[in-house]
Amino acid sequence: MTEVPGLDRAGLTHWLEATHPELAGDVLTASVIAGGRSNLTYRIDGATRPLVLRRPPLGHVLSSAHDMHREHKVIHALYDSAVPVPATIDVVDDTETKQVTGTPFFLMERVEGVVLSSPEQNRRFTPEALYGLGIQLAETLADLHGVVPADVGLETFGRPEGYLERQLATWRRQLNASQSRPQPELHALQDRLSAGRPASPAPAVVHGDFRLDNVLVTEDAKQPKIAAVLDWEMATLGDPLVDLGILGLYWQIGSLIDGPPAQSSIVPGAGYPEFAEIVDAYAARRGVLIGDLSWYRAFAAYKLAVILEGVHFRYRSGETVGTGFDHIGELVAPLAEDGLAHINALRS
Repeated sequence: MTEVPGLDRAGLTHWLEATHPELAGDVLTASVIAGGRSNLTYRIDGATRPLVLRRPPLGHVLSSAHDMHREHKVIHALYDSAVPVPATIDVVDDTETKQVTGTPFFLMERVEGVVLSSPEQNRRFTPEALYGLGIQLAETLADLHGVVPADVGLETFGRPEGYLERQLATWRRQLNASQSRPQPELHALQDRLSAGRPASPAPAVVHGDFRLDNVLVTEDAKQPKIAAVLDWEMATLGDPLVDLGILGLYWQIGSLIDGPPAQSSIVPGAGYPEFAEIVDAYAARRGVLIGDLSWYRAFAAYKLAVILEGVHFRYRSGETVGTGFDHIGELVAPLAEDGLAHINALRS
């Protein structure tokens, strides 16, 4: 691989010329715009259109969590729906040829916009605009859960029956495959979640990691819009309240832990709505009642803790890309404790 970790720029140039000559430009450039904790994302410039390439992380890859074909399929299916997503171009298994990434990868058009991930970025918007953006985020999630899978070709995208049970089993396997040290609180939370699993509402297309910094926002100071929802690697058919639980975790994560995963533009005084208002906006858009989310908030904390334990494993193995991973392992126990607190609240 040359120039950027995990991507051969010359190989990508030759592949694009051979398979999509209408996109081939003079000189391609590639840079990592996100990566290490999740699938790697590369900004590709120099083609006839701005592009983005996605591939699994380097090393210690658990295929069920980084399935390029699934991520491509759901983005492609939702393109003409009410949910804003990028236009897809191709999905390729490069495992044998090793021309571009040596892994499966997919290519899509790049959508212009900004990812709001730090308080400093709030300055370009009015407080009223940020409040409206929060409500729009809730309504976008409601629109996703309102998509009829059969209408967009996703009727076989997952197995909604037993979704929560399989989720718990999947993340238990992820933890077992990634753990390199004792984590008693995390295992206690895992057991409590299994024992208190709720009955799910009607199934929907679930994003799996829905939060503000997984969307692109237009840079209109007074009326920003969600231009695209990103990072669909965990998408499936299942319990829609899992997405609300994840959104709730990230809406208030700055009060729980410090470090890169807790960096957020959602801070007191910026203008964003309270999470209770997010839930109300979501419920109004869908025309449903939302009950106690404590189990789902606990599950969200558990899932993020398992993900970060995997990042810690990859960091110690020298298989992360970028900086800021040296203290990620310290965040696992506080997340487990937060999850246990939500489980205790459910029982009180």
